[in-house]
Amino acid sequence: MIHMNSLGLIEMSSIAAGMQAADIMLKTSHVELILSRTICSGKYMTLIGGEVAAVSAAVEAAIETVGFGVIDHFVIPNVHRDIFPAISGHTNVQLLEALGIVESFSVASLIEAADAAVKSANVKLIEVRLAMALGGKAFFTCTGEVAAVTAAVDAGAKVVSERGLLVNKVVIAQPRQELLSEMI
Repeated sequence: MIHMNSLGLIEMSSIAAGMQAADIMLKTSHVELILSRTICSGKYMTLIGGEVAAVSAAVEAAIETVGFGVIDHFVIPNVHRDIFPAISGHTNVQLLEALGIVESFSVASLIEAADAAVKSANVKLIEVRLAMALGGKAFFTCTGEVAAVTAAVDAGAKVVSERGLLVNKVVIAQPRQELLSEMI
């Protein structure tokens, strides 16, 4: 198993180019494939993990080689450990405190926003949902005390807003507990 302290992602407008980019990333560096799939609106995304240098080299090689169809991309060094279970849908949240939601037009910007959110405040990520049955959009949910959730949502929304991709951000101070079963 590869030590993962970094994430890299390429979001492509072409499915064929997306598959080619995924192959290039895996052949370039010692990285682990986390997700590689089609997403809504006919796009393709590949998410990899590993050491910062390996992930950076893999993403750069794919962008330089394929070039065509890159919508968005990132490398997040020192990614927060809560990102991995939130993307895979395996978080262990039992109680819904305040609920924060950030929604983006881009998968890449949303993952960066979720990382910024959990690094900025004492919150627990519930879910990071990536563009499936969402018209190509993505969102994350988090929970914690109202002030912490507000700070996390603001930090995440700032990342997405700076790229012009924010759909919406919401903080619900006292959500009904039934909402939690809909998120996990």
